[in-house]
Amino acid sequence: MMEKQVRRDIYSLQGFYLFVFFGIGSLFPLLSVYLSDIEKLNGYQIGIILSLGPVVMIFFQPLWGMIADMKNLHNRLLTVTTLITGISALGYLFFEGFFLFILVAIVLAIFQSAIIPLSDSISLKYTSSAGVNYGNVRLFGSLGFGVAVFLMGKLSEWNPQVIFYAFFLTLLIAGAISLKMPREAAGKPNGLLSGIKDLMGMKRFLVFLAITFMIFGPNLANNFYFSLFVEDRGGTYTGIGIAFLIAVLSEIPFMRAAGSWIHKLGLLQVAVMAALVSLIRWIFYFTEPGLTLIYASAVVQGFSLGLFIPAGLQYIREITPKHITATAVTIYSAVGNGLGNWFFTFVGGIIFEEFNIYGVYLFFAVLTLVGVLLTVWLLRDHKKVQIQMCDR
Repeated sequence: MMEKQVRRDIYSLQGFYLFVFFGIGSLFPLLSVYLSDIEKLNGYQIGIILSLGPVVMIFFQPLWGMIADMKNLHNRLLTVTTLITGISALGYLFFEGFFLFILVAIVLAIFQSAIIPLSDSISLKYTSSAGVNYGNVRLFGSLGFGVAVFLMGKLSEWNPQVIFYAFFLTLLIAGAISLKMPREAAGKPNGLLSGIKDLMGMKRFLVFLAITFMIFGPNLANNFYFSLFVEDRGGTYTGIGIAFLIAVLSEIPFMRAAGSWIHKLGLLQVAVMAALVSLIRWIFYFTEPGLTLIYASAVVQGFSLGLFIPAGLQYIREITPKHITATAVTIYSAVGNGLGNWFFTFVGGIIFEEFNIYGVYLFFAVLTLVGVLLTVWLLRDHKKVQIQMCDR
């Protein structure tokens, strides 16, 4: 009976990730094209609208986590924010003009910023207690995203507005599924800022935030620059789409394998491997390789992100107290998905304008190297602490 319930809970978690990321893959990769071709916005206007998401995340993701931990409202907040996010995207259809689109983008980003960190917090705690590999749950997000990018690319040629309806419908389904997800265990309620104070006093947590910024930021910013890179090497739009599909779907087998790798090697060891692969990828792109090698290298994203995402989240869960897990995960997400994404995209744009796309990847490589060195230092520090504990 217990096994049946665990299976149902896992199915609900997997279904949630599948539909949420299908919605994200339906809308955001194609939003810039819609704003340019249909709404006739210029490059500066589109850039401002697209950059609002990461900036809003920096401020609102920690706030959602603190509220969830303070009031023990993880599941309710997840359901409400998922539904409001889906509805908010329809604003692009019902409103017109640059300034109203800015308002829509802000509202959408505020509520969307809660979804992934809260669902990650619930999933991490449940899979840990049930003895299930978190990667087997999270890989459904990559599957949903990959299928959506491919499918919506085809359907949007028929009707560009389909991306908003798909986003709304899939988040509506995800909101309904969230009602069936396992409940986050109620802990001791905290003051709004008490969790932040605890976390800011943890050296390992702060160092890992810096690592996430250096490793995750370039990987997310690459979503904006990879198409320019492929185009510069002579690639077509079809080729770009296929490369993205390969990159996203390649995350699935590595996320599936992440649990056993982490068990055999350790969390930080897997994080170091993933970081090193990212570093090699950026150096490789800087050398101006041929198109065939570029398409083949898209699989490398699966190795780097497919391992770093589960290893990073599980490390955060391991080193932080249970009663502030959501706060820790949302801060971690805000640094990687928000601050890191914005910084590397923004600075990358300046380097691209002043130099070229290969300069962007050299910049990614230098900062990723710093992230690798920090991870190695953290691993050595962790081993030192373990030796000291054994000696006692």
